[in-house]
Amino acid sequence: MPLALRTAAAYAWRTLVVGAVVYAVFSVLGRFHEVAVAVFLGLVVTALLRPAADLLARVMPRPLAVAVTLLGSIVLVLGVLSLVGEAVAGERAGLERQFREGLARIERWLEEPPFRLNPGALSDLQVRIGQYLSSHRSTLVSTALSGVGRLVEVMTVFALALFCSVFFIHSGDRQWDWLCEQLPATARERTEIAGRAAWRTFTGYTHGIVVVATTNSVLVGLALFVLGVPLAFPLALLEFFAAFVPLIGSPIALGVAAVVALASKGPIVAVVVIALIVVIGQIEGHLLHPIVMSWAVRLHPVVVALSVIGGAIAAGVLGAVVIVPLVSVVWSVHQALQRARRSTQEAKATPTRSATGMRRRRGPDRPGV
Repeated sequence: MPLALRTAAAYAWRTLVVGAVVYAVFSVLGRFHEVAVAVFLGLVVTALLRPAADLLARVMPRPLAVAVTLLGSIVLVLGVLSLVGEAVAGERAGLERQFREGLARIERWLEEPPFRLNPGALSDLQVRIGQYLSSHRSTLVSTALSGVGRLVEVMTVFALALFCSVFFIHSGDRQWDWLCEQLPATARERTEIAGRAAWRTFTGYTHGIVVVATTNSVLVGLALFVLGVPLAFPLALLEFFAAFVPLIGSPIALGVAAVVALASKGPIVAVVVIALIVVIGQIEGHLLHPIVMSWAVRLHPVVVALSVIGGAIAAGVLGAVVIVPLVSVVWSVHQALQRARRSTQEAKATPTRSATGMRRRRGPDRPGV
């Protein structure tokens, strides 16, 4: 049998075995996706809050430092959400009036060239939507009830993530040391190297994406405020969370802002917001990501794009959020293990070369030579 065919067959069956193992792992995670998501969120919270807890632990006991850090973060998040709710409630009456006027203005605009939409088409569409909602009321009620159950599930995941983050922040290093001690001695060193590389990359990615999301949200909030678009602060907050989905999150959030601008301020402001999508996308892709993320995540934009689309196809929005840090961690672990393997090989080869050189240098001085 030809050597090329035997080599290809060896690679093929090993690839199939690795693929089967990966598929089995992800199948198990899919069955227990709530637990996996909770652990992932716990790691994100740990990566964000561990530096603050370490800083506070210098002046107070570590359990108290962890409690102060977590409670302060929860108060901050609840305060931001309350501000958003207050802003929406305060502008509700004006928004309803602006949206009614905006829809009428859009309808008149669509009736003019080049669109020449039939008069009353939007009104007919509204009537059809109302009829559909009336005829499918029972389905909508059951969907709402299932949404309540989904909300309970989400709150459970958040509670479990908070519970995990408490112990990760307090003694995550000791937990990792205990886990490494349970492994065979031959695999312990490689596991420690992989774990350090994975955590360094994951922490760098988390800090970097928060910096990018904050910068994007500040730019969007200032631009919408200057343009006079209502709900500038809630839309900026939406941009902050959307930035955690690379490449596609920010355009979607700014698309929502463009719809709000179109309905409230007209097509000219909406076009300006659409131009803002392009500008912020260029700033994010050519300035923020290369400067902020390059030291932690070294992935080609094509890899990021394919990863995001593949994660979205496999697991929806959650997959799009998780896949980039996952790919980054896997690549970082691969590089760290390769560097460790090369260092070991060079360390083994150096004494051999030194001993050979010494023998060659002593050769002419030996008696009888």
